[in-house]
Amino acid sequence: MLFYPPYDGPPLGAPLSLLCLASPLLQAGFEVKLVDNLISPNYEETILREAKDALLLGISVLTGPHIGAAVRISKAVKKQTPSLPIVFGGWHASLATQQTLQEPYVDAIVRGQGELTLLELAQRLASGNSLHGVRGLSFKDADGQIVHEPERPVADINTLPAPAYHLADPTIYAAASGVRQLAYTSSVGCPYQCNYCTDMVFYKRRFNAYRVDRVVDELAELVPRYNIEHVPFFDSNFLVDRKRAVAIAKGIIASGVKFQWDFQTSTDFLALMSEEEVRLLAESGVHHIGFGTESASQEVLALMNKRFQHVDQMVETARKTNLAGIHIVFNIILGYPGESEVQRQQTFRVMSDIAKEYSNVSFSPNIFTPYPGIPIWPQLKEMGVREPQSLEEWETLALGANVLPWLRGEELRRLQRSLEYFLLNNQIRKMTTKMTTKIPWARRSVRRILGAPVRWRIGKSRYSFPWELWLSRTVEKVVTRRSLLTGQPLAERTQEVC
Repeated sequence: MLFYPPYDGPPLGAPLSLLCLASPLLQAGFEVKLVDNLISPNYEETILREAKDALLLGISVLTGPHIGAAVRISKAVKKQTPSLPIVFGGWHASLATQQTLQEPYVDAIVRGQGELTLLELAQRLASGNSLHGVRGLSFKDADGQIVHEPERPVADINTLPAPAYHLADPTIYAAASGVRQLAYTSSVGCPYQCNYCTDMVFYKRRFNAYRVDRVVDELAELVPRYNIEHVPFFDSNFLVDRKRAVAIAKGIIASGVKFQWDFQTSTDFLALMSEEEVRLLAESGVHHIGFGTESASQEVLALMNKRFQHVDQMVETARKTNLAGIHIVFNIILGYPGESEVQRQQTFRVMSDIAKEYSNVSFSPNIFTPYPGIPIWPQLKEMGVREPQSLEEWETLALGANVLPWLRGEELRRLQRSLEYFLLNNQIRKMTTKMTTKIPWARRSVRRILGAPVRWRIGKSRYSFPWELWLSRTVEKVVTRRSLLTGQPLAERTQEVC
């Protein structure tokens, strides 16, 4: 039985991690029961019922609110069926293995790439054999001692079977999101080593990708089979191999299968593509791309170990995607260790200038979130950041949760105010270009009144007596955070970001 805990936000399709784990198990003859809050609305009742004769319960866990349901379910299962092995996996369990395994309701952890490790674990449990020697596994032995087996060599993902999409009905997820979507991953890993990123810890900077023909053939078969409209690619950095990306786009066009797709990447890769290649992406169905730009200050980018990224690449990325008609979102990290007020305001001004020039640009700002295992943790501890001391404490660390001691009081209030003006300016710019008689007179008038003074405040970094914010709130909501993957609004209030 595999469980994906509920999370905030609309689903992007069935939980891909569970579908990937299920395939090798099915091929080996195991029966797999998938459980999430959409497949099984009464998921706790379903899990407790199925637990009575299950071989194991596997739970995929992300840092943040995801943890709450995982802990609650695990405790309930242990109380009812103490002998059932509960196995955690996923990002959080892999990055905070020792701490997670100390919990009495967790029996084992599948670390990193889990398909083959979970399969071997299931086979050992089914045959009654010892778990010693299962590479990539951490577990408690018969004496309750924690054992960490060596890492499992990373498998070429082309050797792994396709995710078990047939286990989840897309109609269920379409009812929740309003779109028939199918989550897809064509590659894992990123070659960069950004100091705040968990990907480099999880995948060891290795780019592990499907062959072009596999991607094209699978999508050409899956999209019509399930009547899919939208395919979000979960790749960490899709354009690492630009020739491969272009070949995939050409293959999709040649297949004749029509659908929209999105991906995430970094601006340095797209900036190196020709205008023709970017247009080719759009022709194949790409309508949105998310970029981890993070800051427009080269000094802050250096602190993040993002020396490969430059502001001119951000501008070039905006220009080329605008020509191709692709909407983009620039992620922004605020409050990074060592970032000054001057550097933060520089980011707001530069990003505003880019958005003024190119109407396809939106932003997703977030407070720096210190996830487990990231390289910068020793420095964070020296600066007074308290690392959660238990699995349950990590539940409160959602994206944008502010646990930074240097971002308090007046400093935080000033950040919030400047961020509100930055987002309001971007929304005014976007909507002014779209003004028609269909937009209410009051809203059109407010936008015209606010435009110049808001731009002046951002240019001068002056935010006292925010009458523009008070006026704007009377007629409309400002979009404060967007999904980096799809570009859709995620939150309604700036305070939710901070």
